[in-house]
Amino acid sequence: MRAYALSTLASLTYFNQGMTNKVSAAENYFQIATKLLQRFHETQTANVDRAAEICANAIAKKGLVFVFGSGHSRFMCDEMTPRQGGIVGFVALVELAFSNHSAIVGSNGLRVPLFLEKYVGLGEEILKSFKFGPHDAILLVSTSGIRPLIVDMAMGARERGMKVIGLVSRQHSDQSSATHPSGNKLLDLADVVIDNQCPPGDCAQVIDGLDWPTGPVSTLTGAMAVNMVRSSTAEKLIARGISPVVLPSHHFPGQQKPEDALETFYEEYRKSLAHLYI
Repeated sequence: MRAYALSTLASLTYFNQGMTNKVSAAENYFQIATKLLQRFHETQTANVDRAAEICANAIAKKGLVFVFGSGHSRFMCDEMTPRQGGIVGFVALVELAFSNHSAIVGSNGLRVPLFLEKYVGLGEEILKSFKFGPHDAILLVSTSGIRPLIVDMAMGARERGMKVIGLVSRQHSDQSSATHPSGNKLLDLADVVIDNQCPPGDCAQVIDGLDWPTGPVSTLTGAMAVNMVRSSTAEKLIARGISPVVLPSHHFPGQQKPEDALETFYEEYRKSLAHLYI
């Protein structure tokens, strides 16, 4: 096993405690995942509530909550919105340059997005494309929380008066050196941090015969986090007498009510974006 994998074994001990070796790799991953989700629930529920309070405050005042992540973290943007059950007020701030990499090599490969994440100043250029309002907030997703791109986004958002929520692995970030010239990490800039509980490198499973750990888990806890934040935000808005407009499931052919609700969502979402371009 290579040096990197050996150095992470101590971090993976938690996931293997109490687990039998007499199971398949698939079953072992399931055990790891369920244990991780339980720990997320036990340790992060209060932080989820604090994040949802920021989101509810923003949306109640006609502000928006942007969700940004690069690479695989972009999936958390899609999980928040547009998604069945999503609500008007959340906006996926997605840049294809950082998230269109499925070819791996050649055009639209993986090399360019990985390089761009290291480019200082690029995050500020993204933010310049919008006129953010006084009540807007942002949720930044990055397991490491150290790349210049995500730090630029956090710094730029704070300079614009936006509340910043960070979805990040504290363990990974704490064991990593800052790479932004400011010396900042996402942990240093977020008003609320939701710890996705992932080990350094994201992968939580060691399989004999593999040179590196496998079984990445940030998608599991990340998706859980954004759904918990959205559900709690909706609950808080309703408690204030505000009924969030929901993106309904449109998989009901021939039924007019979902179609009407979908058109209502489109229109309310369009109107919610007005201040960004005026």
